[in-house]
Parts: sequence; structure tokens; C-alpha cells
Amino acid sequence: MVRDEPIAVNASFDVIYEDEDVIVVDKAAPLLMHPTGREREYTLLQGVQELLTYELATGGKLSLINRLDRETSGLVLIAKNAEAAHELGCAMQQRRIHKQYLAIVRGQPTWEYACCAEALASMEAVEASAIHVRRACHPSGKPCRTEFHTLRRMRASGKVPMVSLVRCIPITGRMHQIRAHLAHMGYPILGDKIYGGDESCYLRFIREGWTRELADKLIIRRHALHACDLDFPLHGSRIRVHSDPPEEMATLIT
Repeated sequence: MVRDEPIAVNASFDVIYEDEDVIVVDKAAPLLMHPTGREREYTLLQGVQELLTYELATGGKLSLINRLDRETSGLVLIAKNAEAAHELGCAMQQRRIHKQYLAIVRGQPTWEYACCAEALASMEAVEASAIHVRRACHPSGKPCRTEFHTLRRMRASGKVPMVSLVRCIPITGRMHQIRAHLAHMGYPILGDKIYGGDESCYLRFIREGWTRELADKLIIRRHALHACDLDFPLHGSRIRVHSDPPEEMATLIT
């Protein structure tokens, strides 16, 4: 079977906070952050550009301060001008922007708190992989650290296996950091096509789209990771915003 339609896109977002310098939006999933040059699909950046037509026409320039994977939902901070982008860029480098995520993982962690400090490297540098974006925990990689708190453990129900709700706090900001660290610890995120234990799921999805076989194996169409809290400095004060998990995640933890 060969895919005869584009990958699904949920081109929606809500404005959570906005002032003259920044806008924070709650991104749906699946939705690319910005054009990649390879994909011809609607992106979050395009949507925000359409929303802020006046600001852009009068000299504004949008800059994505934090980024989320296509299948990760939640809070995205966007600067509206060069001055705000510079200030927030410096804050990001100095780790003064704090982010928290909620993940639904397979299994039930034995710990209430855990920290993973495994370095992350490109999988291609570690072993052969057909997925060039995949990351692996390996000493040759870049320093990386994520803190985890187990919030709730749920029993299996119907097709849904035993899962747990985990709060994830990335101290560094590496690509796929939370997903790779949780998989390394033995608790991959539910629905993760790359780190869920069988990377062929991702290859089949790219080739064939969402199928009944994938639904039986992955349970949900996107991985269950949501950027729920964002705390950042701007003009001498701190701004805090929150987003509840979307319905497809909430139904699994209620």
C-alpha cells in the first residue's frame, strides 16, 4: 500500500497570551512549526503570520523562541520584533526560560522522581537507522538532562495498556530530548512512532499513512506529549502561562 494523500495536519492554535512584543500560542498536533523546505504543508508560523498581518506590515518580525515537534502539542513563545527576540534568545541561552511538559508513557514507573542525564547523539552516529532525525543516548553525544515526576498511574482499560502521567522538565533543550530519555528509561511515550520500541511504525506511517494496524499498536494518532507550562522573563518581569492537555490526551487520563 502506498500513501495517496498528504500527512494529516491539525492547523489550529489558540492565543494564550499576547502583548506588543510577544505572543504565546497553544499549538495543536500534528502541525509543523515552520516550513522545512521538504514539506509543502500548512505550518504554525504561517498561521501566526496571517493573524499578525498588521504588525508584520508595520515593521514587525516573528521569531520562534521555542520549538515543538510536529506531533507535540502545547505552548510556543514567539517574539514579534527583533528587540524581544534578542532578549528572549539570551534568556534561552542562559536557561532562564522554564518549560514543563506532560507525557503519557507506557508502563508504570517505580519512581516518583527521576533524572536522566544521558548525553544525546544522532542515531546515525551510533548505529544504522533508517530514520535520520532519531536521537540516541550515547556518551559521544551532547550533554543533556531531563527531570521527571510521576503524577498518576492508570490500569489497562480496553485497548489502552497500563500507562502513567509524567511531568517532564527539560533542563537542556536538545532535539527529541524528552522522548529519547523516556524511551531510554524504559517508559516510551504512548503513540511515539520513532521511540515507541519499533521504528518501523514511523516508516510505515510515512509510507502508508494511519492504518488499523498502527492504531492497534500505537493507540493514538500522535505521541502523547504536551507542553503545558511556560515561564519566561521579559522587560524585568516574569510571565507564566499554562495549557491543559488536549482532548485526545485528556480522555486517557480521566
